Amino acid sequence: MQVMKGKRVQGWFWLLALVIGGLLIWGTQHNAGLYHDPIMKVTQVKTGRATKETDDFHNQDSQTKQILTGHILNGAYRGRSLTVTNTYSQSGAMDQRYHVGSQLFVVVHQHVNQKLTATAKDVKRDTPLLTMIWVVVALLLLIMQFSGFMAFLSVAANGVLFLMAILLNGSTQGAQVLWIFGSLAIVFAALTLWLVLGANRQMLITLATTLGGTLFSIIVALLVFHFTHERGMYYESMQYVTQLPRPLFLAETLLGSLGAVMDESTDIISSLFALKRERPELSTNQVFKSGRQIGSTIMGPLINVLFFIFVADTFPMAMLYLKNGNSWGYTFSMNMSMGVVQSLISGIGIVLAVPLASFLASRFMEKKVVA
Repeated sequence: MQVMKGKRVQGWFWLLALVIGGLLIWGTQHNAGLYHDPIMKVTQVKTGRATKETDDFHNQDSQTKQILTGHILNGAYRGRSLTVTNTYSQSGAMDQRYHVGSQLFVVVHQHVNQKLTATAKDVKRDTPLLTMIWVVVALLLLIMQFSGFMAFLSVAANGVLFLMAILLNGSTQGAQVLWIFGSLAIVFAALTLWLVLGANRQMLITLATTLGGTLFSIIVALLVFHFTHERGMYYESMQYVTQLPRPLFLAETLLGSLGAVMDESTDIISSLFALKRERPELSTNQVFKSGRQIGSTIMGPLINVLFFIFVADTFPMAMLYLKNGNSWGYTFSMNMSMGVVQSLISGIGIVLAVPLASFLASRFMEKKVVA
């Protein structure tokens, strides 16, 4: 009877999630009135012939001209029809192709004869964005239930804190960026672990390991920077930096290393607590050795995950550099060198967190872990 009731409740949850998702999709397709910039809905598309182009480095591409017909959905020109031209390339590096039903942000030009023309700026992306957010949240709540809700709550709270830190950093003109985000890292770790693990001994041990591993990795990095006089550190390759690049790079590295170390520390210490719960007769040294074995298993895949994220982030721009006649050395220096350094610093934190988590868990874990 209880099983049938549980399945029925779960079915209602799935139905509610689908209804909410449908309402989100429908709402974002009809919320043009919430935007200040004019939005045009494309109702007809005429596509011309593609013309091939070749640059000085023998890179081949093709461009195609579109004539888009549609009407304005919001603002003073709501309901007015207009025609917009768009040129897109096959590579899609700096442009994109539009289709019937696309909603575009446009700049409207009104001439003396009251005829409207416009220029397309970008496509309205709130529908796919909110759909992906809905999918993630729905899966968290439906599969993980309360644990998933707490994980989502921690992400939302950290997002608000991160926004506040950015605003605070802007008000100080970036002069205190390292102190601001260093303090934020402590709050991030404490808040996340408290929401996910609860206020208990396991949370405190995990927090100490996370902060300790991150701190040690940054200290090792600063020592290496000092003895090598930061040769090979191309801070000028950091994109869109309008503040002092070195503190900003360290703050970015600090947050990246924090996430990797927290992930590993949580896995190791949670496994050791579960192991102690199943086998309370284990000694301190046995728990320590078990933590090292668990860490050695986790460490390799986690470092590879960081490397893959780094490669995915730099690969498009690196290919663009190489395609435009730049050497491998220059391409690496301008696109990959700083990311490699960040990955190495995070890797140091991951390695150091293994013995640190094993030691703290084995020494400060309760002799008998309560189930």
